[in-house]
Amino acid sequence: MPAKSKRKISRRAALQGIGSVGASVLALGAAESPATAAEVSRSQTPPRPADGRERLEQAVFTTPLVDTHEHLIEEHERLQSPAHPRVPCDDWAMLFSHYLNSDLLVAGMSKADHDRFLSPQVEPVDKWKLLAPHWPAVKQTGYAQAVRLAIRELYGVTELSSATVRAVQTGYEQTRRKGYYARVLQEVGRIESCQVNCLTGEPFKESAQPTLLMQDLSIVGMFAGPEINTYAKPAGIQVKSLADWHRVIGWWFDRYARFAVAVKSQNAYRRDIDYARVPAEQAEPVFSKVLQKDTVTAEERKRLEDHLFWYAVDQATAHRLPVKLHTGYYAGQNYMPLARLRNNAGSAAELCRLGPDARFVFMHICYPYYEELLAVAKHFGNAYVDLCWAWIINPSAAKDYFKKHLLTAPANKLFPFGGDYIPVEPVVGHALMARRGMAQALWELVDEGWLSLDEAIELVPPILHGNARQLFQLEQKTRALQQADWVR
Repeated sequence: MPAKSKRKISRRAALQGIGSVGASVLALGAAESPATAAEVSRSQTPPRPADGRERLEQAVFTTPLVDTHEHLIEEHERLQSPAHPRVPCDDWAMLFSHYLNSDLLVAGMSKADHDRFLSPQVEPVDKWKLLAPHWPAVKQTGYAQAVRLAIRELYGVTELSSATVRAVQTGYEQTRRKGYYARVLQEVGRIESCQVNCLTGEPFKESAQPTLLMQDLSIVGMFAGPEINTYAKPAGIQVKSLADWHRVIGWWFDRYARFAVAVKSQNAYRRDIDYARVPAEQAEPVFSKVLQKDTVTAEERKRLEDHLFWYAVDQATAHRLPVKLHTGYYAGQNYMPLARLRNNAGSAAELCRLGPDARFVFMHICYPYYEELLAVAKHFGNAYVDLCWAWIINPSAAKDYFKKHLLTAPANKLFPFGGDYIPVEPVVGHALMARRGMAQALWELVDEGWLSLDEAIELVPPILHGNARQLFQLEQKTRALQQADWVR
């Protein structure tokens, strides 16, 4: 688990008011100190190092957090498992099914053993034998630490092993019951709301828990493909021309913009985000080819995608919706074109220049090219950066970015956390890692003299929830969602 901090701090004072969530992380990362809260004079200025660090950690661990990116399926869909396609198995191995399974495959687990590990046909307690040979190689990675923290926090098991696997399975079964999303996220994780990019086919998910699982409107199918049936059928519009497709896109914004927190595209998995402003008359002939299912060249396809991307972005901007774009690292294994990813930050800067009224949220810090993205956030007023997923890709790099951002770019352009998970349970562990990394980064800024302790503590509420509440208009969206026609 995380390395011990350099300074000795009093856990007793730090844990007071933080609760079990903060206690779990501090227990992993902090050394004992003989000092207690009573022995530290709060009236001293400047505060003793232990006292100051504890105050800062308490602020970070107790402040509500807005989660700006998830792929969570609906709770009722999760409870239907394993019939749901995003739920390969209904046991403790489900926590390993997103991201950590890639580390296992890269570490040498065979595809056959991987499939058996996530199979509903294998007894849960027998799955440890499949995991055990590879667990020592991956247990220290960010993906694994999020799962280990979730197991500790939700099931009370400090270490996964052959001796504890039954207890982990029992904890899984006792946790996975009606109402557990709110308990896991809000009560345990201190997360006030999540922003979900639905992966089950709907461009906008009409959630049964709309103010907890707030939704992005997916625009990727509006321009990539495009996915005509997916979008045109609900709109009731027959598409015979590019103008018709524009009407379809407009219908989705008219219907859902008041409920959506943002629009989202993960098209960077297919291409660079170098979308040029292409006029409709140049895109129309290509769109006609797509409708007729004629062959389209790569150059033509880019021309059409670029035009439709900006059409969707301009619609989002007109409806005051931020534009979330995937940048950087790819999920999965053995296919990432790293050379292309290097261009993402430069292309992000060009998007900001071409769409000065749009507000772009560049996700995942463009890892591993986060220094370049930091320059974009500093230079462009319409560029924001989201650390979603980053804390488990590389916790050290995420902390480095967080610290550098505060010294380089305005603090209101930073969103510190998004779990980016399909299963809800690891979100708890990921959030703990994010809080720990932020606390470390802020303390380093204090310790190095860049910030006073009070300045660091004052940054905590706006960064953990204030920025997201403002940019995504969460108060307004909550009121709209409370009156949504599908929940009344």
